[in-house]
Parts: sequence; C-alpha cells; structure tokens
Amino acid sequence: MIKRLHKPNALLLILTVLLITGLGCSLAPITEADADTPQNRETVVVLHGLGRSKAAMWLLASRLEDAGYNAVRIDYDSFRTTPNLIVDAVTQDIERCCENRQHPIHFVGHSMGGLIIRAYLDRQRPENLGRVVMIGTPNHGTDFVDKYRHRWWLQIAGEAALALGTDSESFPNTLPRPDYPLGVIAGYREGSMHDDPIAGPDDGLVPVYSTLIEGMDDFILIESGHSAMRYDKNVALQTIYFLKHGQFER
Repeated sequence: MIKRLHKPNALLLILTVLLITGLGCSLAPITEADADTPQNRETVVVLHGLGRSKAAMWLLASRLEDAGYNAVRIDYDSFRTTPNLIVDAVTQDIERCCENRQHPIHFVGHSMGGLIIRAYLDRQRPENLGRVVMIGTPNHGTDFVDKYRHRWWLQIAGEAALALGTDSESFPNTLPRPDYPLGVIAGYREGSMHDDPIAGPDDGLVPVYSTLIEGMDDFILIESGHSAMRYDKNVALQTIYFLKHGQFER
C-alpha cells in the first residue's frame, strides 16, 4: 500500500513545481469560453417603463445576451415618487454594475426608461458610452396624461406618472437635447388615429410624434402596441442592429 501511494504523491509534487515555476502555464491555455465573460463583453443597460419592473424586460435582455452583449436590467420603483428620485436611484445602480467596464456601455430604455436614460446621461456620462436606443419613449410627453391626469387611477400612480404630460414644465420637456448616438423606435396601431384621445397615430399610450427628438441619428416605426414593444422580435432585432451599426436596418 505504501509503495502504491508514492507514485501519485511524486506526480503531484512534480506538477506543483511546474506550476510554481510557471512551466505549467502551457497546460491550461485560456479558451474562448474563458474570454467570453460579462467583463469581456459590451454592456447594455436596460431600463423598463412606468409601473413595471426589470422582469418586464427579460425577453429583450435575453435577445441582447444572445447577440453577444452583457445585458444588465436596472430596476426602479416608479409609484408615488418623483422622476428626480428615480434618477438618483438608477444612477447608483448603474455605478455599481458598470464601474471599471473597459468595453462600450450602451443604453436601451422602454417608455419612461428612455427618459430616465436621458436624465442620467445629462448628469454624468460614461467615458466609454456607446449607443442609446429609446423604445416608445414619450420625449415630448403624452396627451394621454393631459386628458386623464385628474382621474383617481392616475392620481394614485404619483408624481412620476403625472410628470409625463405635454406641457413645457413636464419631465420630458425639461430634459436637454441628446448629443450622443441615438436611435428611436416608435410603435403604432392600425386605426389609432380614430379610436382614442391621443393626437395622431400612436401605440396606445404614446403618440408617434412625441417619440421624435432633435439630435437622434435614426428613427423607425414598427406596428406594435406600447406594452408589446418590449417583447416584439422586430423591435429587438432593430435595437441590436442599431447598437452594432449606429442605424436601423432597412
């Protein structure tokens, strides 16, 4: 029994010496799988809209991951709070998740999430900022809020919801014009010009005209309802294409 144990111990000793002296490095080369870690991917910060959570963005984030990105979903509470407090909380979370990232950091926001991105990038901007995509974002507010702001169900939603009107002092209309690579995706529903109180074609909550903003690099219109946009495959494909190329695919 003793003699049989000597050989494995001797082999272990030899391997240990090789590792200590550095000769063993060639035994475990870095593989492609080792290199494909979140730290070695471009990051996409994904923000949900009003009244939702990061769970609402799981499918879009999954598609971004499949495309080779490190998708980071940021959560925030939008009820009974103010837009500024939301931006404070989101800023801290982004700092925690994305500090020391060497590769580009992109941003994708659905609905109000796009406005939070605009506000965040106005406060501070990563040196390695990549591209930004806004999906159904009311960059000039929505007359849906104008019409229903006195209804009880909108009142209990709180200041963040009420701040999305079209007046000059609303949250979206007090944000500065974007000066970074920006793609805007708007949704529309057939017949939306005739069956709701929103001006012009819309996605059920946000009019198409409100998604447009001076300084954007590209714009595309996709047939989809507002909430469905975050699950829509075409929306995801166009988002990924813009992040890669700085324009939408025609």
